[in-house]
Amino acid sequence: MNAGINANIIWYALVLVLVGSALFSRRFSMRSAFAMVLAWIAIFGVMLGILSYRREIGQTAGSIAGRVQSEVTGKANQRAQGQSLHIMMSEDGHFWADGDINGTQTRFLIDSGATITALSEDTARRAALNVDTSGPGVVMQTANGAIHAQRSSIAKLSVGPVSASDLGVVVSPAFGETNVLGMNFLSRLKSWRVENGEMVLQQ
Repeated sequence: MNAGINANIIWYALVLVLVGSALFSRRFSMRSAFAMVLAWIAIFGVMLGILSYRREIGQTAGSIAGRVQSEVTGKANQRAQGQSLHIMMSEDGHFWADGDINGTQTRFLIDSGATITALSEDTARRAALNVDTSGPGVVMQTANGAIHAQRSSIAKLSVGPVSASDLGVVVSPAFGETNVLGMNFLSRLKSWRVENGEMVLQQ
């Protein structure tokens, strides 16, 4: 990479030399010639900066484009890369991901502080889950106090290229419209991490 950058620097230097030679060979005033030389130096500096930081510029542009698309379409800002999924942090400081439950499209809030994956009643109904309403259920402690939930399981839950089978979940009207992807899903992955405002899930 350094060799490539050095070659580009040499190329730009030769361009400046040629431009300078052309200027001095013509009858320009010193003031005009000096202004044109400064302009070419500025162009050279900009091009060198773009060349040196092209990866960072590409990542930033991609992030901005993804965030704008997320706001316009209402879809989570995520991208698959091989067997991993990259999710950008949303404006509310959380990580949201679009996935599916048994083929039913679902949006999840990823919460490493949640022990188990939790679904709204509407999501469980749309995904045709078999909720154990006859069982004792579970009592869960949340930020809003204790709530009662019923147990169920998902044959397959997928978020991009990342998936889990036979995943235990809880269902409760207390969750409102929010579906939470908890640690019982994350713990099945090879790895998951947060870096530079991006969550990476590795199958």
